[in-house]
Parts: sequence; C-alpha cells; structure tokens
Amino acid sequence: MSQGPTPAAPRAVPTPRTAIPTPPSTQAVAPVEVTGAESIVRSLEQVGVEVVFGIPGGAILPTYDPLMDSTKLRHILVRHEQGAGHAAEGYASATGKVGVCMATSGPGATNLVTPIADAHMDSVPLVAITGQVGESLIGTDAFQEADIVGITMPITKHNFLVTDPAEIPRVITEAFHIASTGRPGPVLVDIAKSAMQTTTSFSWPHEVTLPGYHPVTKPHSKQIREAARLLATARRPVLYVGGGVIRSRAAAELRRLVDLSGAPVVTTLMARGALPDSHPQHLGMPGMHGTVPAVLALQKADLIVALGARFDDRVTGKLSTFAPHATIVHADIDPAEIGKNRTADVPIVGDLREVVTDLVPALETEHAQHGKPDLAAWWHQVDDWRETYPLGYTETEDGLLAPQYVIERVGELTGPEGIYVAGVGQHQMWAAQFIRFERPNAWLNSGGLGTMGYSVPAAMGAKVGEPDRTVWSIDGDGCFQMTNQELATCAINEIPIKVAVVNNSSLGMVRQWQTLFYESRYSNTDLHTGHGTKRIPDFVKMDEAYGCVGLRCESPAEVDDTIKKALEIDDQPVVVDFTVSRDAMVWPMVAAGVSNDEIQYARGISPTWDRED
Repeated sequence: MSQGPTPAAPRAVPTPRTAIPTPPSTQAVAPVEVTGAESIVRSLEQVGVEVVFGIPGGAILPTYDPLMDSTKLRHILVRHEQGAGHAAEGYASATGKVGVCMATSGPGATNLVTPIADAHMDSVPLVAITGQVGESLIGTDAFQEADIVGITMPITKHNFLVTDPAEIPRVITEAFHIASTGRPGPVLVDIAKSAMQTTTSFSWPHEVTLPGYHPVTKPHSKQIREAARLLATARRPVLYVGGGVIRSRAAAELRRLVDLSGAPVVTTLMARGALPDSHPQHLGMPGMHGTVPAVLALQKADLIVALGARFDDRVTGKLSTFAPHATIVHADIDPAEIGKNRTADVPIVGDLREVVTDLVPALETEHAQHGKPDLAAWWHQVDDWRETYPLGYTETEDGLLAPQYVIERVGELTGPEGIYVAGVGQHQMWAAQFIRFERPNAWLNSGGLGTMGYSVPAAMGAKVGEPDRTVWSIDGDGCFQMTNQELATCAINEIPIKVAVVNNSSLGMVRQWQTLFYESRYSNTDLHTGHGTKRIPDFVKMDEAYGCVGLRCESPAEVDDTIKKALEIDDQPVVVDFTVSRDAMVWPMVAAGVSNDEIQYARGISPTWDRED
C-alpha cells in the first residue's frame, strides 16, 4: 500500500528552549507583617516571576516602592501600557512562561485592554496587575477610576478585585494557576490602593482552591479510538494543526503522528513552526492567504483532524461551503471551541499533548489490524497542486523592492534559530509565507485580534525571555508607528532587537482591499513615509533619536549587505527602513465571505479544479 511521500528522517532541529511555567515555590514562609504592596512583590517572587513590564502611576505607586528593593524581580519601564502588555505577551509566547505586566488605575489600566484582548484571542498566559483607587472611593467616579474588572470581564479567563490585603498571596497564586493551566489566557488582578497601604500578614505557600475550575487534560479513550479508526480508513485525510499544539508544547508528539499517518498537514497562522516547513507532508498555511494546496486539500478532504484549531473565519471562508465532504474530528483543551463553528463528528476534549500522545498508539493498533490506508491517489492530487501552484511572487513594476524578497532574505540570513515577530497586515502574511519555520515558538504574531502595534513590544519581550536568540520585529510602516516608542525602552534597557520596517508608505492591507474591492479609491491609506514622499517621520532619524542604529535599504543589491550589517550589531537595537513597492499584494487570496472554492492564485487567476466534487 502506498503511503504518500516518505517522511524525512528527523532533522537536527535544535530542541526548542520552551520553558514549562515555573511552579509556585513550596518553600514555607512563616507569617510576617508587611504592607499589602510588599505582599504583592513577595507573592510575585514566590510564584517564580522574573520580569515585570510596567509603568507607575498614583494608584499602583505603593507597590513600586518595595519593587525597587526586590533582587528577584526585574522591572522594565515601558513608555506606554500597551507596550507593557504586548511585551508580556512576547515574553510568554517565546518562553512558555506566564508574562506579567503592571499598570495604574484608570487610563493606565484601560491601555492594557488591547493586549489583554489579544492574549485572550491567542491563548497567551498573561497576568495583568493593576492599581485601583482606594476602597472607599470605588464607584464614586474618583480621579483616574475605571471599572477595569468590568471592562475586561469578556476578554479574560478570570479577574479579581482585591480590597483586603490578606487575600493578595492567595489571589496571585490563583491568577498564575488559571493563566497557565487548561487553555492559557489572561487574568487580571485589580488591587485597591488602600489594600496596598494597609499592614497585613504574609505567609507562603497558599493552596489553589477553585471550585468549578477543573480543566480536562486527559482525552476520553473512546473518542481517541474512533479518531484513530477514521484516520486509518480515510482516503483523503488532512491534519489541521492550530496554535493549541504550540501552547501545549506538543510539536514532538505531532511529528510522530504526522509520520505515522502519512496524511497531508496544514498549519494555521498561529501554528507556524509546529511542524517543520521542510517536512514532506507539510502543505503550508491554510486560509485567506494560505497556499493553494493547503486550501484545496481542506476543501476536498474526506476527513479533517483538527488539533487545537478554531475553525476561524479566515480559514473556513464561507462556512457553509467549507470542506463539504469531510468528517470532522476536533480536539481542543477548551470544550467551548468544539462545535462552535463547525459541528464535530468526533469531539475530543483534552490537552493536545496528551491527545496526540494517545492517538499515536491507537493509530498503530488500527494499522496493525487493518493495514495502512492507500493514500496514493490523494497524494497524487495534492502533489499536482503543489507543483502547479507553488508559493511565489512577481517582481515589482515600479522598480522598488519586492517586500516578499526582503522578508525572505531576513529569514534565510538569520536562520531557523531566530524569533520572528510580526505586526498585522501584508507584512504579517508575507512573513508567514516566506520565512521558513523549523521549530515552534519561532513565530509570534497577533493572529486572532489582529493588533497593529503588537510587533515591536512583543519582540522586546521575546528578546528578554530568549536573550541568546536573534529577534526580528517584522513590521509595517503603519503598525510601527503605533508602538515604536518602545524602541526607547529597548535602547535604555539594552534589549538589542532588530526591526525590519516593510515601508510601502501605506496601510498596505487596507490599500490592497481598496484596490480589489473599492475601484482603487485610496481613502486615508497614504502614510507619507516611503519613497517619493516627505518621509514624515523619517524613520532613520527617528530611530537614531531613540538610541538605535537606523539603516535604510532601497535596492535589491543592498538587501543582503544591509541585513548582514544589522545581524552583526548585537549591543543596541537596529531598525532597517526597507523602502518597498506600495503596489505589491498578498497572494493567494480568498476574499472575505466567499467560499474557499473561489481562491485566487494571483489577481484574476483561479486554480483550475473540479468544484463540483
């Protein structure tokens, strides 16, 4: 029986240095009299926090005083609370540890809403600690008061309002437990200023008692056996891999399942690197800007095994037409995701690492009893798509740099051990397409919320968490201007990130849609930052003002030398202004709200395939 392409022997891909979250200290601390603020600092130390990103203000100020004396906590002073939140996200995503950010009440806390929502959508373990006005002032519209608990209720796993200082150690213990277990996510701890200033008793440890919070990690054996049976008998199977595989640290287990099954694999935007791009069964990324083989394989599949994926609209296109002939096996740690968008024929609730670990021997048993399925015809079809519709791009017509080439060279010259952090838009899609990812946790981006401004501070956090790796922020000129003030944070704190600004002088993805769907009426998308403009701001001058090395690259002949120069500088941040064509577009593309059947390989060019099957 044919099994499709022969899986390559596992390459010597370095083991990812993903850290399992540090468990709370079990070292007993006898009761001692402290202020609530001191209790906060001691609790953070006891749960294993190493880095806090934040900025002080009136309500959180009592905590900043003992924080100054801590020898275990490194506090990094950001320039904007949004930067603190994204930095904590980047730190968490790169290391696997819980990221921590801190802000004051009112506008300080509300500036964290965006990164909290971002972490919620992308399942990032995050604890946000905010100051609140004194207990007697809560609800009075006091100066710098905002109901941050109420505001963030829909976008957190859980949140706490603490007015009794005696509760601080327990609450912080529970916050970190909730953030890092089950489906990871953000937890907010809002602490009244009066609680910080009041004397209390601090002791450790504190037991976690959370009635009703019992994440199911071990999958049910019956569902596992049924999934194995379906995978062993399908003729057109596809493994649909989502970000849950990254968060559960299940890349090695996934590799064994992929090799055993012989099935084609697609990895979503959040799962890039979960399976090496070099693996022969890997078809690339599905979705709106996915590869043609990945999109078509899902459409033609008779079985989709979804592993930690959400059946997001950007993957499914018009939901009613998505994978019309496929039986769905859906495995996820979060039962709320299963069946939410597409009904699951076989629902599996459990941690992805345990799901895949159990699925491998179950599939081996099926193969032993019934033989391996004949996937020759399926692979013949898939390989035909791969050969006919490879990922590529056309040269620009205006003589300016092709952004795809720039990003591709950044990836090739840096290598798979680097960390690549993208903003949102065209450059994000090109980075996902043209950088080769060979390991998990090498690709960080705002996938679910699509947050402009994510890249620079998240890259900063990633570099703090993984100081020995080269960290690139791949950003657009629009996204870059949302949070580039954190370059100052990087320069002052000696965090030598590298930033590639893909500067097309436009809000690129919006401009692409205006070109395609709005008759090239470019309403409010020209940013005046690139070639032939006033360059407001001039990124090179701005970068230098922020204490960074500023470089500019405007021709293909300069690309490699410029990237190499940036790579050679390791003692301060480097920003490269790559002046690229504003007319470059992201292809392939499935327009929003239409069927994946209507995927376009390039503008006006759709694959020729039987849409009736």
